[in-house]
Amino acid sequence: MQNTQAVATKFECVCAILEKYEFDPHKLVTILQEIQDVYTYLPEDIMNYTAIALGITPGTVFGVATFYTQFTLEPKGKYVIRVCDGTACHVRNSSDIISTIKSELGLDSKKTTSDDMLFTLEAVACIGCCSLAPVMMVNKDIYGHLTKDKTLEALNKYRAAE
Repeated sequence: MQNTQAVATKFECVCAILEKYEFDPHKLVTILQEIQDVYTYLPEDIMNYTAIALGITPGTVFGVATFYTQFTLEPKGKYVIRVCDGTACHVRNSSDIISTIKSELGLDSKKTTSDDMLFTLEAVACIGCCSLAPVMMVNKDIYGHLTKDKTLEALNKYRAAE
Protein backbone atom coordinates (compact mmCIF):
# COMPACT_ATOMS: atom_id res chain seq x y z
CA MET A 1 0.00 0.00 0.00
CA GLN A 2 1.29 3.46 -0.91
CA ASN A 3 2.09 5.86 1.87
CA THR A 4 0.02 9.00 2.32
CA GLN A 5 2.85 11.32 1.28
CA ALA A 6 3.36 9.53 -2.05
CA VAL A 7 -0.37 9.65 -2.79
CA ALA A 8 -0.49 13.36 -1.95
CA THR A 9 2.53 14.08 -4.14
CA LYS A 10 1.00 12.27 -7.11
CA PHE A 11 -2.29 14.11 -6.62
CA GLU A 12 -0.41 17.42 -6.51
CA CYS A 13 1.14 16.46 -9.86
CA VAL A 14 -2.33 15.86 -11.30
CA CYS A 15 -3.45 19.29 -10.08
CA ALA A 16 -0.35 20.87 -11.64
CA ILE A 17 -1.03 19.09 -14.96
CA LEU A 18 -4.62 20.37 -15.01
CA GLU A 19 -3.42 23.89 -14.24
CA LYS A 20 -0.69 23.66 -16.89
CA TYR A 21 -3.36 22.99 -19.52
CA GLU A 22 -5.68 25.62 -18.01
CA PHE A 23 -8.40 23.03 -17.32
CA ASP A 24 -9.06 22.88 -21.07
CA PRO A 25 -11.17 19.80 -21.95
CA HIS A 26 -9.82 19.99 -25.51
CA LYS A 27 -6.43 18.96 -24.08
CA LEU A 28 -7.83 15.78 -22.51
CA VAL A 29 -5.58 13.33 -24.39
CA THR A 30 -2.44 15.25 -23.45
CA ILE A 31 -3.63 15.61 -19.86
CA LEU A 32 -4.29 11.86 -19.60
CA GLN A 33 -0.87 11.08 -21.09
CA GLU A 34 0.84 13.15 -18.42
CA ILE A 35 -1.32 11.71 -15.64
CA GLN A 36 -0.44 8.21 -16.84
CA ASP A 37 3.24 9.18 -16.68
CA VAL A 38 2.74 9.99 -12.99
CA TYR A 39 0.83 6.82 -12.04
CA THR A 40 1.93 4.40 -14.84
CA TYR A 41 -1.80 3.90 -15.48
CA LEU A 42 -5.06 5.84 -15.17
CA PRO A 43 -6.69 5.25 -11.78
CA GLU A 44 -10.49 5.44 -11.80
CA ASP A 45 -10.69 8.03 -9.01
CA ILE A 46 -8.20 10.29 -10.80
CA MET A 47 -10.14 10.03 -14.06
CA ASN A 48 -13.31 11.02 -12.17
CA TYR A 49 -11.49 13.95 -10.58
CA THR A 50 -10.14 14.99 -14.00
CA ALA A 51 -13.66 14.93 -15.46
CA ILE A 52 -14.98 17.17 -12.67
CA ALA A 53 -12.00 19.54 -12.96
CA LEU A 54 -12.46 19.84 -16.73
CA GLY A 55 -16.24 20.19 -16.54
CA ILE A 56 -16.92 17.09 -18.63
CA THR A 57 -18.58 13.78 -17.85
CA PRO A 58 -16.64 10.85 -16.42
CA GLY A 59 -17.94 8.87 -19.41
CA THR A 60 -16.09 11.19 -21.76
CA VAL A 61 -12.83 10.66 -19.88
CA PHE A 62 -13.34 6.88 -19.69
CA GLY A 63 -14.27 6.83 -23.38
CA VAL A 64 -11.00 8.49 -24.36
CA ALA A 65 -9.00 6.35 -21.94
CA THR A 66 -10.43 3.13 -23.34
CA PHE A 67 -10.40 4.18 -27.01
CA TYR A 68 -6.67 4.84 -27.32
CA THR A 69 -4.38 1.85 -26.85
CA GLN A 70 -1.67 4.03 -25.30
CA PHE A 71 -3.74 4.26 -22.13
CA THR A 72 -4.10 1.57 -19.53
CA LEU A 73 -6.47 1.22 -16.60
CA GLU A 74 -4.24 -1.37 -14.91
CA PRO A 75 -1.11 -0.53 -12.90
CA LYS A 76 2.15 -1.08 -14.76
CA GLY A 77 5.64 -1.65 -13.50
CA LYS A 78 8.27 1.04 -13.27
CA TYR A 79 9.93 -0.47 -16.34
CA VAL A 80 7.69 -1.34 -19.29
CA ILE A 81 9.31 -3.95 -21.50
CA ARG A 82 8.01 -3.96 -25.06
CA VAL A 83 9.22 -6.92 -27.09
CA CYS A 84 8.67 -6.67 -30.81
CA ASP A 85 6.88 -9.67 -32.26
CA GLY A 86 6.54 -8.30 -35.78
CA THR A 87 7.65 -10.32 -38.77
CA ALA A 88 11.39 -9.52 -38.69
CA CYS A 89 11.63 -10.15 -34.95
CA HIS A 90 9.33 -13.15 -34.99
CA VAL A 91 11.42 -15.00 -37.56
CA ARG A 92 14.47 -14.26 -35.41
CA ASN A 93 12.82 -15.93 -32.40
CA SER A 94 11.30 -13.05 -30.46
CA SER A 95 9.03 -15.68 -28.91
CA ASP A 96 12.12 -17.08 -27.13
CA ILE A 97 12.87 -13.61 -25.76
CA ILE A 98 9.29 -13.26 -24.52
CA SER A 99 9.48 -16.72 -22.90
CA THR A 100 12.79 -15.85 -21.24
CA ILE A 101 11.33 -12.66 -19.75
CA LYS A 102 8.16 -14.41 -18.59
CA SER A 103 10.17 -17.15 -16.92
CA GLU A 104 12.61 -14.73 -15.27
CA LEU A 105 9.87 -12.45 -13.93
CA GLY A 106 7.24 -15.05 -13.08
CA LEU A 107 4.79 -13.82 -15.71
CA ASP A 108 2.29 -15.54 -17.96
CA SER A 109 -0.36 -14.59 -20.53
CA LYS A 110 -2.65 -13.16 -17.84
CA LYS A 111 -0.08 -11.82 -15.39
CA THR A 112 1.98 -9.20 -17.21
CA THR A 113 3.40 -7.21 -14.27
CA SER A 114 5.96 -8.58 -11.83
CA ASP A 115 5.02 -8.92 -8.15
CA ASP A 116 7.53 -6.22 -7.17
CA MET A 117 5.89 -3.78 -9.64
CA LEU A 118 9.23 -3.24 -11.36
CA PHE A 119 8.43 -4.75 -14.76
CA THR A 120 5.49 -5.00 -17.14
CA LEU A 121 5.84 -7.08 -20.30
CA GLU A 122 4.07 -6.21 -23.54
CA ALA A 123 4.43 -7.92 -26.90
CA VAL A 124 4.02 -5.32 -29.65
CA ALA A 125 3.56 -5.55 -33.40
CA CYS A 126 6.49 -3.31 -34.31
CA ILE A 127 9.08 -1.09 -32.66
CA GLY A 128 10.54 0.09 -35.96
CA CYS A 129 14.02 -1.36 -35.49
CA CYS A 130 13.83 -4.34 -37.84
CA SER A 131 17.58 -4.31 -38.50
CA LEU A 132 18.12 -5.02 -34.77
CA ALA A 133 15.76 -8.01 -34.64
CA PRO A 134 14.91 -9.41 -32.23
CA VAL A 135 14.50 -6.17 -30.32
CA MET A 136 12.93 -4.86 -27.13
CA MET A 137 12.44 -1.48 -25.50
CA VAL A 138 12.58 -0.95 -21.76
CA ASN A 139 10.87 2.40 -21.30
CA LYS A 140 12.87 4.38 -23.90
CA ASP A 141 16.01 2.20 -24.01
CA ILE A 142 16.37 -0.07 -27.04
CA TYR A 143 18.11 -3.46 -26.97
CA GLY A 144 18.76 -5.27 -30.23
CA HIS A 145 20.14 -8.56 -31.54
CA LEU A 146 18.79 -10.15 -28.37
CA THR A 147 19.73 -13.53 -27.04
CA LYS A 148 18.61 -15.10 -23.80
CA ASP A 149 21.81 -13.90 -22.09
CA LYS A 150 21.56 -10.33 -23.42
CA THR A 151 17.93 -10.19 -22.30
CA LEU A 152 18.77 -11.33 -18.78
CA GLU A 153 21.68 -8.85 -18.65
CA ALA A 154 19.31 -6.02 -19.51
CA LEU A 155 16.81 -7.06 -16.83
CA ASN A 156 19.57 -7.31 -14.24
CA LYS A 157 20.75 -3.79 -15.14
CA TYR A 158 17.35 -2.41 -14.09
CA ARG A 159 17.21 -4.56 -10.96
CA ALA A 160 20.64 -3.30 -9.92
CA ALA A 161 19.46 0.30 -10.31
CA GLU A 162 16.83 -0.26 -7.63
